Amino acid sequence: MGKFKNAENTGLVISHWLSTRFAIDFLGIWEQVYNPNFNYGEFATIKSQSGLNSFKISVKEFVERTNAISLQAKASRYDGTYAKRTV
Repeated sequence: MGKFKNAENTGLVISHWLSTRFAIDFLGIWEQVYNPNFNYGEFATIKSQSGLNSFKISVKEFVERTNAISLQAKASRYDGTYAKRTV
C-alpha cells in the first residue's frame, strides 16, 4: 500500500492510514476473527481516540498495546511494515 502511494515515505503513509477510524475498525474486526489473544480493553481506548486530529499511533505501538497479529513492523536493513496474509 505504501510503496504504491510513495516509495520514499512508506512509513508516513501507513501511519496516516492507521490514524483513521476506518483502519482501526477494520483491524479490530480482523483481530476479533483471527486473534484469540487480542487485548480488547486497550483496543477500545485506541478506538475511542481514533479519528481525532491529534490521534497518531505507530504500528509498533498498536501491536504492543493490543497484542495484535495483523500488522508487523520490522527493523532491519530493509525496514518495513507488513500486513498479515490470510488464506
